[in-house]
Parts: sequence; C-alpha cells; structure tokens
Amino acid sequence: MPYGRDMSTDQERPAPRRAATPEERGRAAEQTRERILRAAVEEFGAKGYTGARTAGIAARAGVNQQLISYHFGGKQGLLDELRRRRHEERSVLAPPGSTFGESLAAYLDATLDRPDWARLVIWQALGDGPGDSSEAAGRQRAGLREGVDAIRRRQADGELTTAVQPEFIALVSHVLAFAPVATPQFVAGVLDVEPCSEDYREWVGEQLAALLRPA
Repeated sequence: MPYGRDMSTDQERPAPRRAATPEERGRAAEQTRERILRAAVEEFGAKGYTGARTAGIAARAGVNQQLISYHFGGKQGLLDELRRRRHEERSVLAPPGSTFGESLAAYLDATLDRPDWARLVIWQALGDGPGDSSEAAGRQRAGLREGVDAIRRRQADGELTTAVQPEFIALVSHVLAFAPVATPQFVAGVLDVEPCSEDYREWVGEQLAALLRPA
C-alpha cells in the first residue's frame, strides 16, 4: 500500500513488557537467594570452606557472582546463613511426643538425604574454615545439652535403658548418622549395603532399639 498505513507492522510489533511488581521482584530475589544457598552447600561440601570459591558457587547457582556479595556479603556470610538454618532445622526434626526411634529416624533422614550438609559439618570438624561465632557456638552447645537431657528423660520414663549414660547414646547416634558420609567404604564393606540407603537406616534403628531396650 504505497499511500496507506501498513497495518501488519503494528500487528507484528511486540507489546511493551510489563514491569514486575514489588511482590514479584521480592519472590525473584528470594528464589535467587535459595539457589545460591543450595549451590553453596554443594560447593562447601565438595571442597570445604577454604577450597570453595564464590565463582564456583555462582556457576552452580547460575547467577552473577556479584549477587552473592549483594545477598550475603561474601563467602563468610553464606556460611553463617547455612549454619543458622541448620541449627533451626535440627531443632524441629521430630514433632513433640515422638519416640526415640522416630527421632533417630528423622535425624538419619536429615543427615543422609542431604550428604552435602554432612560433608560441610565434617569439613568444619576437621578445622576447615572459620570457627563458629561465640553466639553460634553457644547455641550449638545448648542444643546438644538439650538432646542429652531429652535422652535422660526417656531413660527416667522407662523408654530407654539406664545401663548406659545418655551422653553415650547421643554420641553413638551422631556417629552412626555421619558414618555413611564420613567413611562410606567402611560402612559398605562391613554391612554390604549402600551407605546412605534405607537398608542402612533401618539396620541402625533396629540395632539401637535392641541395645537400648530396658531390661
């Protein structure tokens, strides 16, 4: 149409892109934070705090490296947030009124379903990376004491034997939860099962139930 308006041009022109609402921007930022945290657990678990690099975490998360500094202030901030979350999650693993067996099963699942978290704990136990702040260390000690006190109450209520000390039960439970991640070849060689498998978890529950059953 040499003298008229070409309507096809208007039809093909894309509509202006709608600006994101504050709520949408907030959700997008939270999703980015979560991707970075998941990637940080994988990177720290694989390489330790010292060996991990923010560039590697950003690559795993599929984000710009600068976003790590923006959201967390850097590698230390990431580790602090992961430690805080782990403390919160451990405090609510099993609902009130759970038996020792149910609590143990929840602890095994929380540890072995996410071995990267367990590897991060092992790296820190070996002295890799900065230690906990005094506040975080205090929370950890308080949580451990609460766990021992809960076992002591179970013994007093007749659920568990009093032939062994509650501290021993707490330590054995912890070691058995982390053994498949810390020494998988040993677990597989002794038991002939996949270290993090359901078979291993059931075996631990059965053996501890037999060991700790009141006389």
